[in-house]
Amino acid sequence: MARIIDVIEAPDQQRNQMVVRVPEVGAGDFRLGSAIIVRESQAAVFYRDGKALDVFGPGRHQITTANLPLLSSLLRLATGGNDLFTAEVYFVNMIEFTDWKWGTQEPVTLRDQDFGVVRVRAFGNYSVQISDPQLFVTKIVGTGSGYQTSQIQDFLRGIIVARFADVLGESKVPILDLPAMQDEMAAAMRSKLSDEFDSFGLALKTFFLQNISLPEEVQKAIDQRAAMGAIGDMQRFMQYQAAQAVRDAAQQEGGGGLTGAGVGLGAGAGLGAVLGQTMAQSMQQAQAGQQSGTTAVPDIMTLSEAAAYMRVGEQDVLDAINSGQLKAKKIGTSYRISKQAIDEFLKS
Repeated sequence: MARIIDVIEAPDQQRNQMVVRVPEVGAGDFRLGSAIIVRESQAAVFYRDGKALDVFGPGRHQITTANLPLLSSLLRLATGGNDLFTAEVYFVNMIEFTDWKWGTQEPVTLRDQDFGVVRVRAFGNYSVQISDPQLFVTKIVGTGSGYQTSQIQDFLRGIIVARFADVLGESKVPILDLPAMQDEMAAAMRSKLSDEFDSFGLALKTFFLQNISLPEEVQKAIDQRAAMGAIGDMQRFMQYQAAQAVRDAAQQEGGGGLTGAGVGLGAGAGLGAVLGQTMAQSMQQAQAGQQSGTTAVPDIMTLSEAAAYMRVGEQDVLDAINSGQLKAKKIGTSYRISKQAIDEFLKS
């Protein structure tokens, strides 16, 4: 014969336990006149045959047909007036549960105007409080979702992730703007979730979106865009890079200048070839400008004019002269360089 429970209580309910069930499994045998002890921050819900019979607040109560009116008719039908009955009691923790985590185990796929179809992950935290114990037990615990806190968290996390995908898709916010919109997205999520949580007897107290992470390939694309924006004129940047490389090679100790470093400009190989290519492009641009009447190119140029014509630094022109690759006439401390000599150098 099953043990009759005369005192119904859950004295050891922990702060992180949403629900304690008495008995832990199956249905318990209770009798009219038994005592139920409900502690502060607890509510006790009698549950039988898929129905919540009544809710008891903090204090000591005696079970009677007066405080369990739904039970009295069940007793007459099922037991022939016997004061014994079977049920289960859920002691619900009424405190606020804080710092619960949520996150997307699998990335959320959405369409972005800049990057096409991308997948994003997100995580954050939230806090809840049971606002209606009877509704909570009926909608979540009594439906088989489980009464362990971890089971309830998994249930709520699934709802949050599903609604996050909806909010993200409906927002149409570009991927690049998402990090700056985290507070707005969190507010939209809280608004969308509040009514749904209410329907489970839960109050959503706070909701935070702490991070939205982008796929690695999108992060790389963003970094490349930022680098290009910082550089500005990509062509001039490439010319500068090539000129710097040639000058560094020419200044190596014991390297014999450009030729000794193995980057002879006339050889058409290595860094010299890169510089020659960029200089040729610059010359073509200058010639195109001359034909259109926007640029006047003198036949004999100074060092600075030659550098401007070739779109490189003056030191780079000096390096080419000192290596014998570019012919020039030295007058005192200055140079005179013919346009023909520069054109031949660029073609070599």
